[in-house]
Amino acid sequence: MTNLARRAALASVAASLLGLLPHTAAADDTLKIAIGQRGGWEQAVSDLGQDKGFFRKQGLKLEVLYTQGSAETLQSVISNSVDMGIGLGTHAFLGAFLKGAPLRGIGASFTSADEQYYYVLADSPIKTIKDGGGKTIAISTNGSSSNMFALHLAKHFDVDLKPQPAGNYTSSLTQVLTKQLDIGFSAAPFNLNYVDEGRIRIIARGSDVPALRNMSSRLLVVNVATLQRKKDLLRRYMAAYHETLDWMYADPAAIDAYAAWARLPKAVAKHAPEYMTRKNMEPSRLSGLPGIMEDAVKFKYIPAPLTEAQLKQAFPLDEVK
Repeated sequence: MTNLARRAALASVAASLLGLLPHTAAADDTLKIAIGQRGGWEQAVSDLGQDKGFFRKQGLKLEVLYTQGSAETLQSVISNSVDMGIGLGTHAFLGAFLKGAPLRGIGASFTSADEQYYYVLADSPIKTIKDGGGKTIAISTNGSSSNMFALHLAKHFDVDLKPQPAGNYTSSLTQVLTKQLDIGFSAAPFNLNYVDEGRIRIIARGSDVPALRNMSSRLLVVNVATLQRKKDLLRRYMAAYHETLDWMYADPAAIDAYAAWARLPKAVAKHAPEYMTRKNMEPSRLSGLPGIMEDAVKFKYIPAPLTEAQLKQAFPLDEVK
């Protein structure tokens, strides 16, 4: 074989091998993601998956911005300054959708409120949530899933709680420790080290409220323009998102990665999958919408339940599978 023929053969083999690599031509495709409440297991998927290489394998680079909660995430998606919002409260999403906001839900980021807990200072006179009448209770932002959880908590225990926007879990903790707020909120395993140290005391959990157990409380949301222009990128994102979730629940190394990312002791971080099961983290599991809409009407997020046609328009999950 001549040198020329040999080079041609090698070039052909190289081209064939490159053809086997997924999305090589789209290696620089970028998605901007806004995520509420940095630090939780749910919020870690994009960063952990990117560090592990799952998104790179799909030809994606993620730019992740962390917000204080649903209100900030919602505005980022509506303004199309980000491609996707994660952790947006379902009730707030429905309200914005019915007002004409260019939003679409492409999956659930979490179903149930099993990870939520409410706490007070260790020496607080509030012993149970029923002692909280007239007391302030932290939520992230108005219209967030934590806002809805607080309203449900008050209704379930028949107590007059005063929801107060407090920002993220760290800010909520600071305001409780400095006695600016009576009752704080967090999501396991975040801040559980303060419970172990005896500085705060849990007085209620989201799992105490049966109505919340089967509700997809937070969503993955995109702008209509993003869905139209970047559908292929969103499909690749969802593929990597699923692969990341599977790894997070199967590989013990995921706990080490999460602990380092969240700056949590491993002894605390390891409890995250116990509170937030793989089933409840499944993005294709969109459940409890009738109850969510009933609550959204009751708490004046929406004037009436969405029709089947409106729900189909609001949640085009099949388009990004």
